[in-house]
Amino acid sequence: MTGARRTTLPARGLRFLLARRRVLLRLATWSVLETGQTFLIGYGPARALDAGFLLGRPDTGLAWLAVTGLGVLLGAYGTARVYTAVAELVEPLRDRLVERVVSRGVRTGDAGSLSGLTQQVEIARDTFAGLVMVSRSFVFTAAGALAGLFALAPPLLLVVGPPLAAGVALFAATLRPLARRQEAFLVADEALAGHLGTVCPGLRDITATGAEAHLSAATGERVEAELRAARALAHWGVLRVASLALGGQLPIVLLLAAAPWLLAQGVTTGALVGALAYVTQSLLPALRNLVHGLGASGSRLTVVLRRLAPAEPEAPTGNAVPARPEPTAEPPPALALSAVTFAYGPASTPVVDHLDLTLPPGSHLAVVGPSGAGKSTLTALAAGLLTPDRGTITVGGHPVPGPEAAAARVLIPQEAYVFTGTLAENLAYLRPDPVPEEELLAAAEAVGLAPLADRLGGLGARVDPAALSAGERQLVALTRAYLSYAPLALLDEATCHLDAETEERAERAFAARPGGTLVVVAHRISSARRAGRVLVMDGRNTAYGGHEELMRSSALYRDLVGSWTPGPARRRSEPALTLGDADRVDAVAGPGLAGDGRHVVAHGPVGQVQAPGDLRDGGSLGREG
Repeated sequence: MTGARRTTLPARGLRFLLARRRVLLRLATWSVLETGQTFLIGYGPARALDAGFLLGRPDTGLAWLAVTGLGVLLGAYGTARVYTAVAELVEPLRDRLVERVVSRGVRTGDAGSLSGLTQQVEIARDTFAGLVMVSRSFVFTAAGALAGLFALAPPLLLVVGPPLAAGVALFAATLRPLARRQEAFLVADEALAGHLGTVCPGLRDITATGAEAHLSAATGERVEAELRAARALAHWGVLRVASLALGGQLPIVLLLAAAPWLLAQGVTTGALVGALAYVTQSLLPALRNLVHGLGASGSRLTVVLRRLAPAEPEAPTGNAVPARPEPTAEPPPALALSAVTFAYGPASTPVVDHLDLTLPPGSHLAVVGPSGAGKSTLTALAAGLLTPDRGTITVGGHPVPGPEAAAARVLIPQEAYVFTGTLAENLAYLRPDPVPEEELLAAAEAVGLAPLADRLGGLGARVDPAALSAGERQLVALTRAYLSYAPLALLDEATCHLDAETEERAERAFAARPGGTLVVVAHRISSARRAGRVLVMDGRNTAYGGHEELMRSSALYRDLVGSWTPGPARRRSEPALTLGDADRVDAVAGPGLAGDGRHVVAHGPVGQVQAPGDLRDGGSLGREG
C-alpha cells in the first residue's frame, strides 16, 4: 500500500448509522406498532366478514372492526414517537455537515460554501429525514402486509409477492443511474445560470463590441447541455413509474383475475377482501412514497452530500507505508500563454493574435501599447474572465479558467471599489484567515497607504467610499491585493490615479513580494523602465524584451516612449469620480466586494457584472460568481 485510501460516501453513511445503533433500535421499536396497524388493516376486516357478518354474527364483525380501529390508534401513537427518534438521527448529521462546511469553506472565503451553509445543509437535513421516514415506513408496512397475507391464506402471497418484489428490484436498479443523471442535470443547470449571470447584465456592451454571435454560440452550447441532461433524467424517470405500476398496481389486477382460482384453493371471501385491503391501503401507498421519495429526494441528497462532504482520505492502516515524495522539479511558469487568439466577434479583428508568453515566478512585466491594442483584454484572459478563441493559458501550471488558477492570481482594475466598513475589513477581505494588525500595518506602509490610514483614524476607522478620491480607493484595493495569497498580481492601470512617486512605491512593493509575479498595464514610461521585461502589444505585431532592447528594435515602442511625458514629482490624487454618471455606473461599491472563492478579484460590488471587453475607459472587468 502506498498511501491512504479515500472513504466513499456510502461507507461514511454506514459508519454514521452504526455509530447511532441505539437510536436505530429505538426507531425500529416504535415502528413495530406501525407493523401491527398494517397487519390489522387487512386481517381485521377479513375476520369481520368470515367470522361475523357472513355468518350472521354482526357483534363478532363489529368486534373485529373495533380491534382494527384500536390498531390504527396504536400505530398513530407509534408514528408520533418515531419523529422524536428521527430527530435524534437527523440533527447530528446536520451538525456534522455544518462543521464541515465551516472548516472547509467559510474560512477560505468561498461564497459557494456560504450557500452550502445556509441552503444545502438544510436541504440535506430535510431530505435525509424524509428518506428515513419513507424507507422505514415501507419496510415495516411491507412486513405487516406480507405477514397478514400469509396469516389469511398462503396462496395470496403467490399472487402479490412476485410482482411486488419485481417492482422493488426494478426501482432499486434505477437509483444509481438516476443519481448520476440528477447530478449531471444540476451541474448543467448551474453552468447555464452562471453563464447567463455574466452575459445578461452586459448585453449593451456585447452589442457594442459585435460579440453577439460569439456569446450566442456559447450560450447555445450550455442550453443544449442542460436539455440533454434533462432528457436523460426524464428517460430514467419513466422506469420509476413502471416500477410503481409493476409492484403496486399489478397485484390488484392479479388478485381480481385469480379470484376464481384462489376461491377454489380454499381462500375465503373475507381473505380475498383483506388481501385487496393490504394492497390498496398499505402496499401501494408505501411503494408510491418510496418511489417518489427515495427516487427524487434520494438522488438530490446524494448530490448535495457529495458537494458538502467530498471523499476524504481514510486513516492509513498499520501496514500503510507513506508515499515517497517526488523529486523536486522546476516550478511551473507563473503565467504562460500559448498561441492565444481572442476577438470580440467572428467578423472582428483579433485583439490578441497568436500570442506566446511565458513568465517564470518572480517576473515583473510591463504591458504597453496604443489604445485598443488589447492590454486589458490580456489581463482578463490571464484572469480567466475571458476565454480565448484559440490557444491555452496556465497560471502556476493550472489551466485557465479553473479554480486552482483563479486562486493563484489577483486582478486590480483601474476603477477600484471600496465597501462601507472598517479599513481593516477592506484590507483583509481577500484573506481566508484573520490578519494580524501588525501585518495590515506593514502592508499599508509597503504599498503607501499608511498616510491615508492615519488620516482616517487607523485600521478600525469606518470607511465612507464616497469620501475617498479615486487614487485613495486604488491604494485600498492595491493593499488588499498585496495582502492576498495569490502569487500573480495583474495591475490593469491600477495606479493611474496615483502620482508617480506613490505609483513607484506600490509597484516596487508588489515586485518585492516573496515568490510574487507582477504584470502591469503601464501608463507611464517609468513603469516600463522599472519592469524587468516589457510586452509591446499591437495585434499580431508584438514585441518583447527589456526597455533598452526595445528602444533599439521596436519603432512602436519608441513612439510610445516619445509620447509619454513625465508628470510632476508630486501630484495630489484626483478627486472622487462623480457618482451616477451618464451610463448609470457608480464609482463606489455597495455593501460588498466581488470575490467568491473561485475568482480572486480585488474590486467590484457583489453581483456586479461587466461585459468582457478591452477596458480602455477604465471600467471594471469581471463578475461576482
